[in-house]
Amino acid sequence: MPVKAVFLDRDGTLNEDPGYLGEPDKVVLLPGVADALSKLKNKYNFLLIVVSNQSGISRGLITSEQVDAVNSKISELLALKNTKIDAFYYCPAHPEFSSEEECICRKPSPYMILKAKEVFDIDLSSSYLIGDFATDIQSGIQAGVKSILLKTEKFKDSISILHNQNIFPSFVAENITDAYNFIIKDSHGDNLC
Repeated sequence: MPVKAVFLDRDGTLNEDPGYLGEPDKVVLLPGVADALSKLKNKYNFLLIVVSNQSGISRGLITSEQVDAVNSKISELLALKNTKIDAFYYCPAHPEFSSEEECICRKPSPYMILKAKEVFDIDLSSSYLIGDFATDIQSGIQAGVKSILLKTEKFKDSISILHNQNIFPSFVAENITDAYNFIIKDSHGDNLC
């Protein structure tokens, strides 16, 4: 059996995005996230891997320790639904504050996805990415995974950016539950939910 994964953006996809989230007590999972991830992992055997730009670190607004603490809080909340993230990858860089070399990991680069592929021996052709911004979709497409764009407040900007580059997500989802349903139907056929 090939190893398959769902790659997930973090802020705005898994949890509410107040901007440069550094306080674990402000972590609020979005509706449906814990249930969808629990089913993806426990029922359908997907690895769950977060790939996140965290430029607040290079901007001096948050520390890597704070990012790790927020990731730990997300893990705690998911554990309540008997599930977990298999790995958190994040890029601390931003072109205005970091060198070109430091920015190699920053989405839209597929770097973090490809790194996870190496570590977990993931079959990218049977894997997916869920995100709420154009750079998520660009990253997923470059890595060769099916990419799902969530309809959030960033949606119009994201679609505009993608259309201008003639790039299209595999699916546009109303929310994480809608994304989950697409993944299951796409990977197993329409007879499963």
